[in-house]
Amino acid sequence: MRPGPLNLITDVPGLRVGNAEDHRVKTGATVLLADRLFTAAVHVMGGAPGTRETDLLAPDKTVQEVDALVLSGGSAFGLDAASGAADWLRSQGRGFAVGDQLVPIVPGAIVFDLINGGDKDWRENPYKRLGAEAAAKAAGGAFALGTAGAGTGAIIADLKGGLGSASVVLPSGHTVGALVVVNALGQVTVGDTGHFWAAPFEMGGEFGGLGPAPGFDASQAPRHKGGPGQATTIAIVATDAELTQAQATRMATAAHDGMARAIYPSHTPMDGDLVFAAATGERPLADPVWDALHLGHAAALCLARAIARGVYEATPGESDPLPTWQQAFG
Repeated sequence: MRPGPLNLITDVPGLRVGNAEDHRVKTGATVLLADRLFTAAVHVMGGAPGTRETDLLAPDKTVQEVDALVLSGGSAFGLDAASGAADWLRSQGRGFAVGDQLVPIVPGAIVFDLINGGDKDWRENPYKRLGAEAAAKAAGGAFALGTAGAGTGAIIADLKGGLGSASVVLPSGHTVGALVVVNALGQVTVGDTGHFWAAPFEMGGEFGGLGPAPGFDASQAPRHKGGPGQATTIAIVATDAELTQAQATRMATAAHDGMARAIYPSHTPMDGDLVFAAATGERPLADPVWDALHLGHAAALCLARAIARGVYEATPGESDPLPTWQQAFG
């Protein structure tokens, strides 16, 4: 396996990503959409999720495809970002047809970034605007990582978090990518070092090339931040494979292994850890069993790498409560 040309989720043909930020508030939104409807699924392992329309993504529900997926800061306020994206999509003539009405299907998830040094004294929360702006900016190709989009205000136990992405091309020709907002309760680096937990899976020095931390005792109690409700890592894993919603659900489930490899601890009662899966259906599976297994493994690999990249790429801002990785270890 090797990274795609951009090492981003947009290496999956047809996918587009848009970011919008408000650096005064220290928050933002990220929208993933495609040239046409795509199959989507979800798996939640955190104890404190914040979501919109995730029940619709179960394999037994009527709607099997969606128009977009939205990741946002803002805790419950941030769920409005999906409404903004839906409004923009409707203005473009997209949505599920019900009589003479179009209803865009836009599931979303949020992280808690309300205690990060930004100005939250708004009269009207900014997330509907940010969701619409991110959708309007969505494009194929490169996009910003780190302090960008929904990762703008993210923090982890001891460092600034951020928006991460990575991709891989399988021997079968399928492409898999990950997009993640790293706002975890726990650590992404090992103890007091700058070594990432995801180091064994790094490709081409994409987050510093330091390798695994030497001699760390994993029995030591991990550091964590804040209190209940102040965390969450949310992600999307995507592929150009042709998957049913049930197969996409298995890919999302497998991808959580990547979160557990990259964050210490992960899936806690105070995190709302969640993974969406997206499948554009451009490449059939030659073997539905073994190809699906390899897609799940690749999704976990990409997600672990994307988490490390999100923290590695973060940049400093005014009144940040924590340093970036580059400030602490660069």
